[in-house]
Amino acid sequence: MAASAPDLGRDDTGRSEALPEDLVHDMDRDPLSRLVREVNDTGVSFAQMAERAERGGHPVSKAYFQKTASNVITRAPAADVLRGMAEALHKPLRVVQRAAAIQYLDYRATELSGYDDDVRVIVAHLAGMRPGEKRRWRAMIEAVEQVEDD
Repeated sequence: MAASAPDLGRDDTGRSEALPEDLVHDMDRDPLSRLVREVNDTGVSFAQMAERAERGGHPVSKAYFQKTASNVITRAPAADVLRGMAEALHKPLRVVQRAAAIQYLDYRATELSGYDDDVRVIVAHLAGMRPGEKRRWRAMIEAVEQVEDD
């Protein structure tokens, strides 16, 4: 009889062992943790991140960055911590806030903020199309991009 695979979901808080590093890297539900890992992968240490946050006026500890990268933080960071993380990661605050909202609050964006009405109307029309229609429109848009202006 085969044993079932372990449930590694967010609700598995009873487990005390850490997840393997390669598995943590592959998880799709950890955008804030991923941001921290990506900056760390460029050679910025967790200590350097903590120093950047401190210089920015919103201290965040080295240990907090390490725990975030390992995806062991279970509660959404406070607003001040997110500001420090944005400073430390050299990312816009909105990017860090959105990553935290997705990771900790199960946030799913449904609006097209930052775009004008024309773009929102176009996207709304495309969203209601069948897959074949969408492919045809995509091909037309990409073809237009290839044509040089006179």
